[in-house]
Amino acid sequence: MSLPRIGITLGDPGGIGPEIVIRSLSNLSLLPEAHYAIYGSSSVLEAEEKALGIKLDRTKISVREVRSLPIAVKKGAADKDNGAASFLYFKEGVEAARAGEIKAIVTAPISKLSWSLGGIAWRGHTEYLEQFYPEAIMTFWSEKMKVALFSHHLALKEAIGRVTKKNLAAFFRILCKSVAEARPGTYQFLVAGLNPHAGEDGLMGGEEREEIIPAIEEAKAAGLDISGPYPPDGVFRNAFGHPDRVVVALYHDQGLIAFKLAAFGTGVNVTLGLPFIRSSPDHGPAFDIAGKNLADARSMIEAVRLAGELSPRVF
Repeated sequence: MSLPRIGITLGDPGGIGPEIVIRSLSNLSLLPEAHYAIYGSSSVLEAEEKALGIKLDRTKISVREVRSLPIAVKKGAADKDNGAASFLYFKEGVEAARAGEIKAIVTAPISKLSWSLGGIAWRGHTEYLEQFYPEAIMTFWSEKMKVALFSHHLALKEAIGRVTKKNLAAFFRILCKSVAEARPGTYQFLVAGLNPHAGEDGLMGGEEREEIIPAIEEAKAAGLDISGPYPPDGVFRNAFGHPDRVVVALYHDQGLIAFKLAAFGTGVNVTLGLPFIRSSPDHGPAFDIAGKNLADARSMIEAVRLAGELSPRVF
C-alpha cells in the first residue's frame, strides 16, 4: 500500500496553530509514515520556526504556498487578516482533498470570530464542508470516549428546534454508516436525552416520547445497534472506557463538556461523511498562550496519527 498523502493547514496565525503544527512535524518518528504537505504561508511558518528554535525537514515535508495578502501577524487576539488567511489555508487544503491530491486533511485551530471579522460566511470548518457534503458529521474520538454531535455550532434554541423524528432518523442512519466506513467494527450507539432525566416519561419535556424514541425505534427496525434515550447526566459514564460505544449528543455542549473532561489534550475532532479524512485537535487557537512557547501539541499529534490510521480505511 502506498503512503497516504496528508495535508496540514496552519490554522489562525495569531493563535497556537503554527506552533503545534511545527511541534507535531518536528519529530516524524512519532507520526505515521506519510507524505506531509503544509498548506499556509512560508513567511508565517518560518517566523514561527525561528521563534521556537525548530527547523522542519523540508526534504520530507513540503509547503504548499497559499497566495493571500501579506499580513503582519498579530498574536494573541482575533483579527480579520488572520481570519482571512486561515480560511484560505483551509480552503486550498480542502480543494486538494476534493481533487484527490491528498487523502486526509488535518486542520490546526482557527478562530470563528477571526473568520467573521474577515468576512468569512461560515462559522467553522464543518460548516464549510457541509456545503459540499451535506451528510458531514462532527465527531470526537479518543481512547476513553467517542461522541457524535447531532448539531454543533448553533444557538441552543435553534439546536432544540432541530430535534425531530425525521431529522434524528436520518442522522442515525448516516452516522452508523459513516463510523463503519471510517473504522470497521461493531459499535453501539447510545443516544442522550434532551431533557433532564431524559424527560422522566414526559414530566420534564415531551421531546423524548414524541421525537427521539420514535426515531430510535425506526433505526432499530432498520438493524442499527442503537439505544436510548438515556439521561444526559449518566450516558457518558456508560460509554467511558468502552471504545466500541459512541454517545450521540443532541447539541454541542452536551457532548463536548463530557468529552473534554475525559480527553482534553488528547482527543481528536473527526468529520465523518466525507470522501476523505478530516481531523483536528479538540481545542481552539488558545490566544492567551499564543507566542509564549507554551502550546501542548498532543492533540495535534493525535489528529495526525488518526488521519494516517483512517486514511487507508477510506481509500
